[in-house]
Amino acid sequence: MDSKKHTKRCAVQISLLTIIVVSAFVSSAAAQTKSVADLANYRGADREEMLKGGARKEGKLVWYTTLTAHRDIANVFEAKYPGLKVETYRTGSTDLLRRILTEAQSRRNLADLVETTPPTLMVMRDSKLLMPYFSPYLSTYPADSKEEADREKVFWTTDRESMISLGYNKNMIRAAEVPKNFADLAKPENKDKVALSGDATGVRMIGAMILAKGEEYVKQLKALDIKVHMISGGAIHELLAAGEMPMSLSIFRNHVLLGQSRGAPTEWVPLDLVPTNAGGVALPAASNHPHAALLFADFLISPEGQKIFEEKFRFATSTKNYGFKRWYPEKGLTLDRYEKAEERWQKLLREITRK
Repeated sequence: MDSKKHTKRCAVQISLLTIIVVSAFVSSAAAQTKSVADLANYRGADREEMLKGGARKEGKLVWYTTLTAHRDIANVFEAKYPGLKVETYRTGSTDLLRRILTEAQSRRNLADLVETTPPTLMVMRDSKLLMPYFSPYLSTYPADSKEEADREKVFWTTDRESMISLGYNKNMIRAAEVPKNFADLAKPENKDKVALSGDATGVRMIGAMILAKGEEYVKQLKALDIKVHMISGGAIHELLAAGEMPMSLSIFRNHVLLGQSRGAPTEWVPLDLVPTNAGGVALPAASNHPHAALLFADFLISPEGQKIFEEKFRFATSTKNYGFKRWYPEKGLTLDRYEKAEERWQKLLREITRK
């Protein structure tokens, strides 16, 4: 089945299910909302000790995530808080959202904490499935990296970032020949040298170029004969490292950093605007183990947790300035507006590339 049609069908199914979820969820969660809300808003000096004490009594939490390294992160948390177990469920974003909505409809809310990308979190927010929460670490995060519920609480906080920009193979192209910005990219000498992922990675780069330079600039890139590959950004990096292409516009910074540690001949260059895939930490309103969930949320967005994401897995942290301009494509948009924008970017991508 065509992936776009499959995604559209999933979106329709999810939207229909969402309508059913809201009314079903309210009655199922009402009995415990107050206690979860009180904990989520707690900001006393003894916050960590209070959460640790409650978490010990709860004994565990259930973590739903799309993060590949979920078990590694959970192991560090369990070592920090002996006796507290993290049960993880990891899958792709579409399947994760479907599971969350299905559980809410059947009044079997299992997730205590959710860590995933904004589109899923946006549906949860709009379906009243999230509890706004406070954390003492929120003040260290810039506004763009938080989905604020009010001035002191958030629906989610960005705990990891994967940044998309230009990558190149050092064995195939000299550093002096590599574009340093969008204007350089459009030069005729780059014809037949550039590849692009046809999935969301490439689509977001098109959106970034439109925002930075306008649609007419993007249309001019058709002259470069950009080849599109209907594979993920990660798979594109593998081809780049293997010498299958000189350059690609859909390369994740963390993939290059990890590849370099294993000897890959690839480099990453931030262009004018860097689209950023974000993972956000959110508290379900019907969390069954809220003490443990909030303790884990604090850990993920703490300096300790961010150091693990950055140093071990090479994700970027939104608390740092890396010297280039990030762009969060979903920020400030409703889910409907974001989906319409994405469709526009996808259409333009097809117009300027060749298979």
